[in-house]
Amino acid sequence: MCDVLIATPSATKNREMIFAKNSDREPNEAQILEFIPRKKHEAEKVKLTYVEFPQVRETYAVLLSRPWWMWGAEMGANEFGLTIGNTAVFTKIKVPKTGILGMDMIRLALERTKTSREALEFVISLIENYGQGGNGSYGHKLLYHNSFIIADPKEAWVLETAGKHWVAKKVEGVYSISNALTIEDDWDLASESVERLAKERKGFSFAKYFSDKFYTHFAHGRERRAFTYKKLKEKEGEITLEYMMQILRSHQREPFEPANGSMRDICMHYGGLTRPSQTASSQISELGRINVHWFTGTSLPCLSLFKPVYIEAGLPKLGDEPTNEFNPKSYWWRFEAFHRKFQTSYKEHIEEFSRDIAEIQKELIENEKEIRGKASKEELLALTLSAFEEEAKLLEMWESKVGIKKLPLLYGRVWKKVNAKAKLKF
Repeated sequence: MCDVLIATPSATKNREMIFAKNSDREPNEAQILEFIPRKKHEAEKVKLTYVEFPQVRETYAVLLSRPWWMWGAEMGANEFGLTIGNTAVFTKIKVPKTGILGMDMIRLALERTKTSREALEFVISLIENYGQGGNGSYGHKLLYHNSFIIADPKEAWVLETAGKHWVAKKVEGVYSISNALTIEDDWDLASESVERLAKERKGFSFAKYFSDKFYTHFAHGRERRAFTYKKLKEKEGEITLEYMMQILRSHQREPFEPANGSMRDICMHYGGLTRPSQTASSQISELGRINVHWFTGTSLPCLSLFKPVYIEAGLPKLGDEPTNEFNPKSYWWRFEAFHRKFQTSYKEHIEEFSRDIAEIQKELIENEKEIRGKASKEELLALTLSAFEEEAKLLEMWESKVGIKKLPLLYGRVWKKVNAKAKLKF
């Protein structure tokens, strides 16, 4: 499950485009943060997650956050400031067992297009000519269609799909999507099939007509979307980077306790059968004259720093690439192990820990603003590296403070199974 937010320049304090996403996956589904430079290709085909696809002679530089086993990405940006994120949506249209994943479409669009409109048209061409399909989960069967928010520094679009049917809407002000279709009859562009349905049916609504009620209900996407959209509207015209961070770190019931969390939380904590997802990584992008991408590269934004990353500078080495098994040499897993310990005494420590996070985050934002537009590539990379180092120092300081406590019975059982699958022992 996921949440994607967008605030256009008219809605932000600094008159820049701000994109944000929490990527929710299964708890052991580590996410890789990676930079791929511009490349030339001789091969005629590229292997996506499940299928081969025609390759192009040159692909653009991209910054991606992707599930470890997948070719495609949950979210990312390219060298032109194009930024894309998707969410799963559940519709009445059957999803093929193999095909192009929505995440594959994101990476393809980032590697091959420069603007939001160009990316929109490219993804639509994929949906119409190839369709979407394939299992979206490594650990179990999860078939779904996709909604996307596609943004560049000047323009943003929402694209919602049901099989090969689609509608698109240009964003004015603010918008957010979750795991439910949102566009009723107010689209700007639509597939021919949708246009026909609209003519045939009085009061036609894309969202109502195509939504699967059962899965849409239990994903609680409508509730999360209502929450994020309300938050964006409350600050429209004054939205800042810090405010977007606040939304992505939020839980709908405060004071929060992980054992009592729900699928309605924006920062989602795993809880078993009724809450099978956890926020695996988060991204906020400031798009303007200078593009700055803030990634956690770790799970649970309420326990993580957003670190500034620049495509022109790339990423520092973050240790081994993670898989679905614990590896202390992987940045993602090192913090995941700490986060799982922390959640056993979350209520006891979160107030103090949040103050520490807020202090470091404020300093990082101030340092980034000071060098924006003036620093060399080497200085930008050094800032990114220092942000990861500051987070590592915070972990080291807190590891000695946090003890492992016994979790509530049922909550403890589900985490015991998850940790055993990851070969993680406390």
